[in-house]
Amino acid sequence: MKIMVINGPNLNMLGVREKDIYGLDNLESIEKMVEKECKKRMHTVEFFQSNSEGAIIDNIHRAYFEKFDGIIINPGAYTHYSYAIHDAIKAVNIKTVEVHLSNIHSREEFRSKSVTASACIGQISGFGKIGYLLGIYALEKQN
Repeated sequence: MKIMVINGPNLNMLGVREKDIYGLDNLESIEKMVEKECKKRMHTVEFFQSNSEGAIIDNIHRAYFEKFDGIIINPGAYTHYSYAIHDAIKAVNIKTVEVHLSNIHSREEFRSKSVTASACIGQISGFGKIGYLLGIYALEKQN
């Protein structure tokens, strides 16, 4: 399988921001963990992070044109209001798993609503960095 992992706004600040919520790992260490698991399972993986909604949408589109089999996306704050990302996921028709490090349903009220999840095959929330691995396994079961 060819998998694209997309991380949204502020995820480049992992290991620095709100460690009690997001943990001590930085994005690079999470990517290394995912890359190692993908290699073990004979998948190729590509990573993208942006604080810009348009750049995230462009990469979702690129996943279609470059024939990716699956997407794992942590839309960050865009989860709660980006109908544009929702529409991009729907447009490309690539199996997509939404991942969140924290349990968005046990946090502030505004965080419990995801407008992007309904475009995905499922949502994984609250398991920290392991959620990305669970995303890989979910994609495998769907392909």
